[in-house]
Amino acid sequence: MDSSGKEKEATALMAEAEKKVKSSQSFFGSLFGGSSKLEEACDMYARAANMFKMAKNWSAAGNAFSQAALLHLQMQSKHDAATNFIDAGNAFKKADPQEAINCLNRAIEIYTDMGRFTIAAKHHITIAEVYETDLVDIDKAIAHYEQAADYYKGEESTSSANKCLLKVAIYAAQLEQYPKAIEIYEQVGTNAMDSTLLKYSAKDYFFKAALCHFCVDMLNAKLALQKYEDMFPAFSDSRECKLLKKLLDAFEEQNVDAFTDAVKEYDTISRLDQWLTTMLLRIKKTIQEDESDLR
Repeated sequence: MDSSGKEKEATALMAEAEKKVKSSQSFFGSLFGGSSKLEEACDMYARAANMFKMAKNWSAAGNAFSQAALLHLQMQSKHDAATNFIDAGNAFKKADPQEAINCLNRAIEIYTDMGRFTIAAKHHITIAEVYETDLVDIDKAIAHYEQAADYYKGEESTSSANKCLLKVAIYAAQLEQYPKAIEIYEQVGTNAMDSTLLKYSAKDYFFKAALCHFCVDMLNAKLALQKYEDMFPAFSDSRECKLLKKLLDAFEEQNVDAFTDAVKEYDTISRLDQWLTTMLLRIKKTIQEDESDLR
C-alpha cells in the first residue's frame, strides 16, 4: 500500500478511535464497558500513529501517539502513557522540535513521579540534544544536561553524570562562563585521577581547566597549573602540561610567534579540536591586545 493509502487508513482509525472515546463518555457507554472502549481507542490511536510513521507524516504520528498517551493517563496507566509520550516526542522530532520537547517533558514528569530517575535523565539528554541541534538554544541545552547529571548523581551513576557535566563545561566555556567550566573540569579530573581506568583522561580535564583559567587571567592559570601538578604528578610529564608552560612563557614575554609555534608543534601530534582552537585563539588575542596597549 502506498503512503497516501496508509494515511487514509490511519485517518479512518483516528476517527474510529474518537468515536470510541465519545461513546465511552456517554452515560450508557460509561455503564457498559467504558474503560474497555478507551483501551480499544488507545490501541487504534497507536496503530494509526504507526501507519502515519510509515507514510512519513511525522506530525500526524506524533499527534496520534499523544492522544493515546492522554487516554492512558485517563485510565491511570502511567507507564503506558509515558511510553506513548516518548513515541510522540520521537515522531515530532522530525517535524516540530518544540512539540517533541513538550511531549518528552510530559514523559519525564511521569517518570520522576514514579521514581524512575535514570530514564528521566536519559530523556533530559534527548531534550538537550534537540536544543543543541534543532533549536540552537545552548542555555536551555545546558539546563537539561545539568538536570540529567543531577538525576544520574542521585542514582549513583557517576560516569553518566560526568558525561553530561562535560557537555555543560564545553558550552559554559564557549559562553565565557569560565568559573562554571573550571569547577566541572576540576571535579571530573579529580575523580578520574583516582581511578585506574580513567587516570589517563585526567590530564585532558586539567588541561582544559587551565585553559579556562588562562582565558580569565594569566596568573590564575599559573597557580592552577602548579596546583594540578601537585595533585597529579603524572600531569607534569604530559604534552598538555608542557604546552601550557610554553604558552605561559610566551604570554609573559608577550611573544605571539612563540605562542603560535608552541600550538603548531602540539597540533602536529595531537590534533586540536574546535573547542581547543577557540580557547587558544581567545588567549592569543589577549597577547595581541596587550602588545598594542604597550605601543
